[in-house]
Amino acid sequence: MHDDDHPAHLQHHFDTPLQQYDSAKLGMWLFLATEILLFGGLFVAYAIYRANHPEIFSWAHHLLDTKLGAINTVVLLTSSLTMAWGVRAAQLGQRKLLILLLCLTLLGGFGFLGIKYMEYSSKYKHGLLWGQAFEPDQHYIAEHFGLPTHEGEHAEDDENIHAAPIEESEDLSSEAPEASVSGAKEEPFKIERSSIGDAAAGPEGRAEPGSHAEHEVLPQPQNVHIFFSIYFLMTGLHGIHVILGMAIIAWLLRRAIRGDFGPSYFTPVDLGGLYWHLVDLIWIFLFPLLYLIH
Repeated sequence: MHDDDHPAHLQHHFDTPLQQYDSAKLGMWLFLATEILLFGGLFVAYAIYRANHPEIFSWAHHLLDTKLGAINTVVLLTSSLTMAWGVRAAQLGQRKLLILLLCLTLLGGFGFLGIKYMEYSSKYKHGLLWGQAFEPDQHYIAEHFGLPTHEGEHAEDDENIHAAPIEESEDLSSEAPEASVSGAKEEPFKIERSSIGDAAAGPEGRAEPGSHAEHEVLPQPQNVHIFFSIYFLMTGLHGIHVILGMAIIAWLLRRAIRGDFGPSYFTPVDLGGLYWHLVDLIWIFLFPLLYLIH
């Protein structure tokens, strides 16, 4: 083949554009297979911990914002649609439409990261983090699960009560020594003043106010930080892939504006679309596993 007949986008070690396209497509699928293996190991860790500690996942997943997770799912699905449409536009040589669709896909990536930032900020604010950093705000947990607070008292007074229950019980014992000897009248008081942090939601997410079940059903299990360690590891790694995918799309957008793609050459757009679809597919698994399954 003479240099005049050699397309500008055809690399020297390929004979035809079709051979170059097939080789690039095969290489991309092999790369995606390694990405699946990477996340596959995390899914195995999730399955093992959930099988051995189901109470942790059943309790902690209520602290995730399902609405924000669902919105992010819609955002990624929509961006996948615009990306696939962009590949078709590149194949048909529709340059302006390709630029528009790549911009919409990039906007979807920014939207996903913005919503994820809101979730992460809330978890950081309330101490719902990984490992030793897990220091949950017990008052927030009580409000989240709909547990009752003491009527006629402000939140600050309520925290003071929980911080020093022994002093109040001593005051009662000094005023009513008969009750302290028998211990029969102290028990309801102790249940009423028990730590909110040990309470949890009932089967429907709430317990009836004033019922004894709110202190018995699904108490906060130990080692809840395991759930949030897995949550931040899996969603954080996925977020890194979203950022990398956005960088690829921005590069494709720059070349599309320059007019590099058309019916004779659209391989980079096709391969970038495959990577973005993988990012979307991984989130499709993460959303139900972390947010929906009880």
